[in-house]
Amino acid sequence: MNGNGTQQIKAMFQRISAAISAEKGRLSELDGAIGDADHGITMARGFSAVTRRLSGTDCETLPPSEIFQIAASTFLDSVGASTGPLYATAFTDAAQVLSGKAALGASEQAGIVEAFKSGIKRRGKGDRGDKTMLDAWIPAAAAAQDARERNAAPAEMWEKILRAAEIGCESTKSMVAARGRALRLGERSLGHIDPGAASAVIIIAAMRDTFGEP
Repeated sequence: MNGNGTQQIKAMFQRISAAISAEKGRLSELDGAIGDADHGITMARGFSAVTRRLSGTDCETLPPSEIFQIAASTFLDSVGASTGPLYATAFTDAAQVLSGKAALGASEQAGIVEAFKSGIKRRGKGDRGDKTMLDAWIPAAAAAQDARERNAAPAEMWEKILRAAEIGCESTKSMVAARGRALRLGERSLGHIDPGAASAVIIIAAMRDTFGEP
């Protein structure tokens, strides 16, 4: 997608919000198998609040890092439970990575994915294999780093990132939860895709649609 970084980040959040809203029923259904059946509703509420806040803000005068800071505080205010702090930290880390940046090339885009992963991992203190959203974000970040090292074009990079996230999400079906609300289910969490990993894939797909356009 052509344009400055601020426009890209604003468009990214709009696409994420629309995609999450369209899938909120499926996400809550996944959550119903191992959690409180509210993940889709919660995520839709958070991203909808972010897009409303950004639409009412004169974003053109702000750098990309400030858009992420606004998103972080808005998401945290709108979403309780564990998901709010996790993504608020992800957005804050992304803001730090983009400090001083106006344009977002492939390297900066990869940095956003890596920042999301590091923020969620640090705040949630989880890891791959715990049956959480990190099972999508960790391989996605690894794919982003690999693409950056190879100087891959954005379109190729985002396809790799999304594919890695999809495979990671699918792998949660064969896991027993080690963290999160599904932990209490023990072996009964087997056979179910983690809703947080599923929503991460939706987010990454929306990011791909934003940044991966020629």
